[in-house]
Amino acid sequence: MSGTAELHRATLSPSKAEVLADWLPRQDWFEGEDAGDLEILDTFRFVDPEGEVGIETFLVRSHGAIYHVPFTYRGAPLKGADRWLVGTMQHSVLGERFIYDAPGDPVYQVELTRVISEGDSQAELELDGEPLEHRATAQGSWVDPTAESSGVLRIARNIDEISAVRGRGTLTVDFAVDGGRREAVVAVLR
Repeated sequence: MSGTAELHRATLSPSKAEVLADWLPRQDWFEGEDAGDLEILDTFRFVDPEGEVGIETFLVRSHGAIYHVPFTYRGAPLKGADRWLVGTMQHSVLGERFIYDAPGDPVYQVELTRVISEGDSQAELELDGEPLEHRATAQGSWVDPTAESSGVLRIARNIDEISAVRGRGTLTVDFAVDGGRREAVVAVLR
């Protein structure tokens, strides 16, 4: 287990759905002109060992395509990462949060690599000291324990794009969709 992510009862402005709907259409991998039909299907989290960076991954659907969208949340700007900045939000408990496209955040890269190479899973969730039930499950797996990784990560955006990519390790997600469950590889470590 990646650790325990402590969640807060908070008001967010803009909301996470609003941030996603604004940001997604500006990405070259997004299929569609807008995200007015955006549906958040599921989420999961990893934990920054230092406790400074929030790491949350969204599985969203828009225009029939399902996307894997990892974000990081920081209390201050990440130096040299302007191109990865998604935007900011006001969090009623934590204050201003800087939101980054997680593949550009070194904390996310290190944690995702660790989860895959150690065969770990997403974080447990806790709200006001009470455990929350998981809906999505994210599980890392290392294919060949004797092989060393090149450290190169490939992150899927459209969840159907990475199924044929091979690597030494993967992150597989099982999530709720259309009244059932779906499994997809969303990251590969070579």
